[in-house]
Parts: sequence; C-alpha cells; structure tokens
Amino acid sequence: MSDWNERIIAEFRANDGVVGGAFAGSRLLLLTTIGARTGERRVSPVAFTDDGETRILVASKAGSTAHPGWYHNLLSNPLAHVEASVATGVDEYDAVASLYPETERERKYRELLETHPVFASYWTGDKVIPLVILTRAS
Repeated sequence: MSDWNERIIAEFRANDGVVGGAFAGSRLLLLTTIGARTGERRVSPVAFTDDGETRILVASKAGSTAHPGWYHNLLSNPLAHVEASVATGVDEYDAVASLYPETERERKYRELLETHPVFASYWTGDKVIPLVILTRAS
C-alpha cells in the first residue's frame, strides 16, 4: 500500500471519516477487499455516492487506462468490508459487490457527472469505466 493511501486511511480513522487534502469535502469510504492474487486483506480509500440503499463506486483509477486493484479484487471475491463517511460519523458494515448492469452503466455514469464533474476527465476515448454497486450483506 502506498504511503499516500496509508495517510488517508489513518486520517479517516482518526477523525470519524473526515479527511483533508485531495478528498476534502468528498464522500469517502474505506473498502477492505481480499487480494485477488495474494489472498491478503487490502484497504483502499475510495470516493462514493449513494444510490438508494446501495453505494456506487467509480472504478476509474484517476483516469488511468488500468482499473484499480480493489476492482480486480472484487471481481475475484465480491465480499468486502466498508467504512463509509456519513453525516453522523462512520457507517461500518459488510457488503457484497456487483457491477452496474452494462445496459444502464453509461446512463448512470452521465448522471454521476452532474454531481461529480471530476469524473468527466476520466471518461475519454473508448475506455469503459466500471461502476460497482455495494449492497449491505444480510
């Protein structure tokens, strides 16, 4: 894990989900996945938005041509642990990840651009940016 991610994770946990820097004012969660190749637990800070009772993650890797590691981990093992920053502190729970349906993904991505314009610069050319749905595990 990069030092940058470690600092964000430490700040998130020390301040009830509130962080500064690049994520200041953003809705952030810590996503714990199981490494697809290593089988080790991995924690990643990820911006999110709500969609009814679920949370949506944009697997953009800041516009890179590659997808983020957490995305590959969820494809291998869709069970995850979530620590989400909410108005009252941190909402912590286990979740199951699934991909936003292909037929609806582009419409939902355009909808997300209205509230998260930073993602517009990530959507260039033919790159497909997956949207991941996190649903609370029962």
